[in-house]
Amino acid sequence: MKILKLHLAACLLLLTTQVFADTASIYFNGDILTMEGAKPQYVEAVVVKGKKITFTGSLRDALNGAGANPAMHDLKGRTLLPGFIDAWGHFTLIAQNTLAVNLGYFSKNPPTTTKQLIDRLKAEAKLFNGWIIGAEYADAFLTDGPLTITQLDKAFPNQPVFVNNISTLTGIVNTAGLKKLGITKATKAEQGMIPVDPKTGKLTGELIGQPNISATAKVFGSYSKDLTIETYRKAEEIYASNGFTTAQSYETTTQDIQNMREAVERRLISLDLIALPTYDVVDQLLASNKSYPFGIYTKGDGGFKVAGILVSTDGAPQLRLAYFTKPYTDTTGLPKDWRGMAVITQDTVDRYAKLAYEKNIQYYGYSNGDAGIDMTLSAIAKAIKETGVTEDRRTAIAHSFFIRDDQLDQYKANKILPQFMPNHIWMYGDVYRKILGEDRAKNMVPLNSAKAKGMQFGIHNDTPSSGPSALFTIWTAVNRKTYASATLGPDQRIDPYLALRGFTAVAAYQYKEEATKGSITAGKLADLVLLERNPLKVKPEEIKDIQIVKTIKHGKDLYVRP
Repeated sequence: MKILKLHLAACLLLLTTQVFADTASIYFNGDILTMEGAKPQYVEAVVVKGKKITFTGSLRDALNGAGANPAMHDLKGRTLLPGFIDAWGHFTLIAQNTLAVNLGYFSKNPPTTTKQLIDRLKAEAKLFNGWIIGAEYADAFLTDGPLTITQLDKAFPNQPVFVNNISTLTGIVNTAGLKKLGITKATKAEQGMIPVDPKTGKLTGELIGQPNISATAKVFGSYSKDLTIETYRKAEEIYASNGFTTAQSYETTTQDIQNMREAVERRLISLDLIALPTYDVVDQLLASNKSYPFGIYTKGDGGFKVAGILVSTDGAPQLRLAYFTKPYTDTTGLPKDWRGMAVITQDTVDRYAKLAYEKNIQYYGYSNGDAGIDMTLSAIAKAIKETGVTEDRRTAIAHSFFIRDDQLDQYKANKILPQFMPNHIWMYGDVYRKILGEDRAKNMVPLNSAKAKGMQFGIHNDTPSSGPSALFTIWTAVNRKTYASATLGPDQRIDPYLALRGFTAVAAYQYKEEATKGSITAGKLADLVLLERNPLKVKPEEIKDIQIVKTIKHGKDLYVRP
């Protein structure tokens, strides 16, 4: 009898579990913007069962087809969109930066003076690996000029301090920090600079290019797997609170790939995570497995995957490291007719473009100046000719900042997706006017030109090189305002819907995930974001102020605004 009762209880539990598993959720009473097609389309209701969308259409039909006792989610006039997809960013670097004080323009109390910056370091920093660490610093946003080693030495005479720039390519340390890093005037800098003040003959504490990248690695050092996972969780909170359901990390190491995979497989992270390693890491992956599964998720339609191969040609334009066909307008402190420089040989770019096309590995270029873009275009054209591959491989080039009109034509001809970063307009547009001249500055990130040519293009944040808000980036693409409130290249502005596509439908297309993500469509994953207002119905200047209300991953709430 006891055994029979146990069987009955188990059956009842199984039936109850099945009922709840099959219980549908209906989202209604709001602007449900599907992001399907070239023009905005709305539906009255969405039905979600399990992790997928099963119906979109009228509320009446949703109620009729949802089954018994569906969970009703009243949107209360707010706007439901597909979850945002991170097409280009640094998930692992964002995670690492959670160990530092966030000094960025998007932090809770962004510093506007060097005193405020130092005060925040004193009040908020927790000693890590023997260092006080600040991240996301940008001197352009400080009214009294850039942070100096003198200021840091006065505030922290004995404690090593490292303040990393938002670009992640430059930073500044105090004298105690220089000593701890073992940096002196005799230290040689490769692919970068360790500046000396010509007036004093002493180090300025600034680290530019590879010296800063190396310093960053030494400052943070290595830490436990448990702490790594903890930082991943904090990074996930940042992504989810900004409406993202998929995150990417480029320039990933083999250890990053291992950690990201493990975090997802152990279900410690709910986001889909995508790794994008550089060509040297790809060599290591192929050496271990000639048939390495690039572009394939660990869980079928989600989880973790290694997207493809990353090949960079040049550096940051705001630091005058981007490679141009014509000299910078302002070459102060640099050689005459300085055009920037390539960080790689053409032969190397050619070799890895051919490898990508031969092995069907998705190719991701990283090019900023037009000469850097020429290098990538030349390599891709050569790879297509030599391999005979003409199909759409979803080849992408980020950031494509200063792409020429004729280069856009080459992108279209060779099925290359421009992956743009509009936030540089706001952050550095005023700088580009000075160092590159008005014509090149106003035509940077030519979104409308790409649209006029009938091209798809993506939009990204490159967080933490700019803030994590997709809506802020959309605002920049729509308004093209600089930090000084000037409008840079008004004829290159685009409408909000097209900008939203860059974070949804086009980003899904880039990853070859258009069958499962990017729009609110029956059969696709229930990856959704709820906004307090509709970006298509507010004034263009208000888009950046729209708040994320909720982020939903696979039909479950991942983030709910407090």
